[in-house]
Amino acid sequence: MAFSQRIEMRQGQSLVMTPQLQQAIKLLQLSNIELAEYVDQELEKNPLLQRDDSEFSGDDSSSDAKDDYGSDDGAAQLADAQNNLDAPSEDTYEADSPSEAAVEAHGANAATSAAGASGSTSGGGGGEDFDFESMMSSEKTLREHLKDQLAMSGLNEVDQIIASQLIEETDEGGYMRGDIPQTAELLGVEEAHVLEILEICQGFEPTGVMARSLEECLALQLKEQNRFDPAMDALLNNLALVAKHDLSGLAQLCGVDRADVLDMIAEIKALTPRPGAAFAGDAAQAVVPDVFIRELPYGAFGVELNSDTLPRVLMDRTYYAEVSSMPMRDKDREFIEECAANANWLIKSLDQRARTILKVAQEVVRQQDAFFVHGVAHLRPLNLKTVADAIGMHESTVSRVTSNKYLSSPRGLFELKYFFSAAIASTGDGEAHSAEAVRHRIKSLIDGETLATVLSDDQLVEELRGFGIDIARRTVAKYRESLRIPSSVQRRRLLRQSA
Repeated sequence: MAFSQRIEMRQGQSLVMTPQLQQAIKLLQLSNIELAEYVDQELEKNPLLQRDDSEFSGDDSSSDAKDDYGSDDGAAQLADAQNNLDAPSEDTYEADSPSEAAVEAHGANAATSAAGASGSTSGGGGGEDFDFESMMSSEKTLREHLKDQLAMSGLNEVDQIIASQLIEETDEGGYMRGDIPQTAELLGVEEAHVLEILEICQGFEPTGVMARSLEECLALQLKEQNRFDPAMDALLNNLALVAKHDLSGLAQLCGVDRADVLDMIAEIKALTPRPGAAFAGDAAQAVVPDVFIRELPYGAFGVELNSDTLPRVLMDRTYYAEVSSMPMRDKDREFIEECAANANWLIKSLDQRARTILKVAQEVVRQQDAFFVHGVAHLRPLNLKTVADAIGMHESTVSRVTSNKYLSSPRGLFELKYFFSAAIASTGDGEAHSAEAVRHRIKSLIDGETLATVLSDDQLVEELRGFGIDIARRTVAKYRESLRIPSSVQRRRLLRQSA
């Protein structure tokens, strides 16, 4: 077989991802904490990048934007990106309609919608002030968390003093380590009074807090889940046998068979033995929302990015001009030009990321407005394609935006992915139901059970059909198990034991 060399020309198509495109995709899927770390690394290795500590204002002029990007080309590229990102869709959410006029380019500054940085709002908001910081999660110690709940407990002054002392005697793991008789003597009250206040404090969050022993901590959590019965009480009083895995002895003491003992042990393993651990040290990191939702007059909603989570960087144009005018080797000049290009692309990528998150959040709020008004039972089925088609983006882009991004609303803090749910068909010609809303309906039906009205999975199917939900029995069983709700046989036994 003879080998030879020859030159051929072939024509083909291939998809090549430039480093800049890879960077933009990477930034899009980072959480706000990961983004801050990434920008810090870029600031360290790029001498032309600097942090912009100036206050963001919606009145930035185009010349300011040009200075931030450091070149006319960078400003032109940003304008093109804005045109692509901000192209109006056919379906616009009323609370967000003024957003395009309110957004100005300022590096990677916060793009706002409905409620601008100056505090003005749309939809008849009247320019009222709204403190978004009050809605943000902040790291607190366990004692601070308990004292916040104490302040809202409605206890009188004397009882609050007793409760404060008990909270001070609670360790970081969540256990009340004080001695009740000594506490009563110290405060000059009866022991029974101290125990009464301790019982009230044990109703604070997190569940199981301020217990005096592991057994009491686990019992408080089981009572919260309506899973505490005489058999479980006997099991908790014999945790030493659980450690030895003495199933026969436990079955005899609890009055149940081995299978039930295994189920009860599995339930205990799912509990939290240290309820205060989430507040201890630096291990607990508060989730900071990327987007704020506020309710405006006339049923509209305002959507605003959290500017505190968006790094503000710009290119030092003065330093770039000084360095570029100096005589230098070709390799040094290439390095400076590469730093300038990277700075421009980073700033543009950060701005694109902010605007993309805002557009996705706007559409999610528009699609799920019934949830924000009425609650989880009104959550609509929603998929990535619906949102992507509405805002003119690809599904993969929407998927990256909704990963590790959180939305703070009057109803609480939610990950954006929470609002995407499968559709459950309706029995008639009505609108499909969200899987999350169906789970909520199942839990509500089971919570209303009595010993005489325990519902089997088949009966739950019939009940759900009465609400216009067409669902299979195996799907009901799957949703019930995902909610950690036992079978009808187990629920009937628990109700009989607690009666």
